Amino acid sequence: MASRTVAKDIITLRGSAAIVSEFFGYAANSILYNRGVYPEESFSKVKKYGLPMLLTQDEGVKSFISNLTAQLSEWLEAGKLQRVVLVIMSKATNEVLERWNFSIETDNEVVEKGVSREKSDKEIMREIQAIMRQIASSITYLPCLDEPCVFDVLAYTDKDVAVPFTWIESDPKLIANPQMVKLHSFDTKIHKVDTLVSYKNDEWDEE
Repeated sequence: MASRTVAKDIITLRGSAAIVSEFFGYAANSILYNRGVYPEESFSKVKKYGLPMLLTQDEGVKSFISNLTAQLSEWLEAGKLQRVVLVIMSKATNEVLERWNFSIETDNEVVEKGVSREKSDKEIMREIQAIMRQIASSITYLPCLDEPCVFDVLAYTDKDVAVPFTWIESDPKLIANPQMVKLHSFDTKIHKVDTLVSYKNDEWDEE
């Protein structure tokens, strides 16, 4: 009988930071597309994580997300990033309608001692795939956004982190009495990302 071993891939801190920051870039694009923040025709289809994914072709948004993922990667590598929140707001009133919350747990031993971990790339991809599928089906469990919206990204970091001048202090942009849906999480064995979306309670649902 042939013995089988599961192929394990060595995950380094830098490699894990790259996986997680790239995930944020694709997740942000997917949220903006699926929640209709930008018109459908401003996205083009690519294949990623074994799924058809949509990426914005809007130069301003592209540049914003590209700068964002580069900065997140730096903070992830330093073990200084605790959470990233993508906020969708009403363009007219700035009222917060949705908060896509990504909490990050970091293996401090890896950051402090430079050790690596083992986990197969396929397994990580499967976990990310599950989250992307939930984002893509968000239209089935979130209220319709029937007004023009804008988005912002909040990053929660350790107090001692160096913050580039392009980032400003912000209030947490919370939603009063939100409804929440917990999504899947993924784990590189160095960074674990838990996903949760909270949204404004529609008055029609209230007793």
